[in-house]
Amino acid sequence: MNESADYIQTVVTAALRGLLPVPAELSDSTNIVRDLGLDSVTVMDFVMETEERLDVSVPLDRISAVETIGDLVATLYDLECES
Repeated sequence: MNESADYIQTVVTAALRGLLPVPAELSDSTNIVRDLGLDSVTVMDFVMETEERLDVSVPLDRISAVETIGDLVATLYDLECES
């Protein structure tokens, strides 16, 4: 990962840690819904918080393909590079 991807990873994991009721191990392969037990409203809150922190908007067609933390980081990084 380059510096920007590392920063995105830090933002994503910090936002997730703030939402989790109990601490959990987070890695690129962590499935946001299955492994963390987040419901759809919490996931959307998490995505919106991440978008706000990074000043980026994730289109719904791109967010629907995100399953893991690594998927989200890669999507956010790609969007950042496109802008």
